[in-house]
Amino acid sequence: MALKSTIYKATVQVADMDRNVYATHHLTLALHPSETEERLMVRVLAHALLADAGDGADALQAARGLSDADEPDLWQKDLSGQLLQWVEVGQPDDRRLAKACGRAERVSVFAYASSVPVWWAALRGKVTRLSNLAVWQLPAAQSQALAGLAQRSLQLQLTVQDGLVWASDGQRTVEIQPQALWPENR
Repeated sequence: MALKSTIYKATVQVADMDRNVYATHHLTLALHPSETEERLMVRVLAHALLADAGDGADALQAARGLSDADEPDLWQKDLSGQLLQWVEVGQPDDRRLAKACGRAERVSVFAYASSVPVWWAALRGKVTRLSNLAVWQLPAAQSQALAGLAQRSLQLQLTVQDGLVWASDGQRTVEIQPQALWPENR
C-alpha cells in the first residue's frame, strides 16, 4: 500500500519591501512521503519570494514536482496557458534546467543543504548559456531553522528587506539570507 501525502495548511503574510509586494497567501501543501519538512518550508519561502500580490488564475501555484518529472515544484502560467515561471527546490541537474529554461520565461532554483557548494561547482559551467535562470542558495543552518517552524496548520509572517528574510510563526523568528549563485552579478 502506497503512503499518502501529509496535508499542511499555511497562511503566509508577506511584506516584501524590496519588491513592494504585500499579500496574504492561503496555501494547501502536500508533503510527499519522500519529502522533508525542510524542503516543504523552502517551497513556502520560494512561493513568498516570487509570488505577486494577486491570487488569480495567473498566480504562482504548486505543481506536482516530486510526483511528476515533467513539472516543477511551483509554476506560474498566464491566462493563455503560457508558462511564465518555473520554480525548482533542491538541486536539479543541468538537463532539467535547460528543459525548464526552454519552456518558461523565467526559471528559479532554491538550493539548500550543506551539499550545495559541491552541486553548484559541478553545474556552474553548464548553465552559462541559460539567460533566464536564477539560482539561489539558502545556507543549510538557515533552511534547517526554517524547517523548525513547520506545523500542519501554519500561520507565517515573512518580511523581506534589503535581501534579508525574516520568517516568524508568532513565537519564533528565523533570519534567512538567500545568496545569489546565478547570475553572478546580482
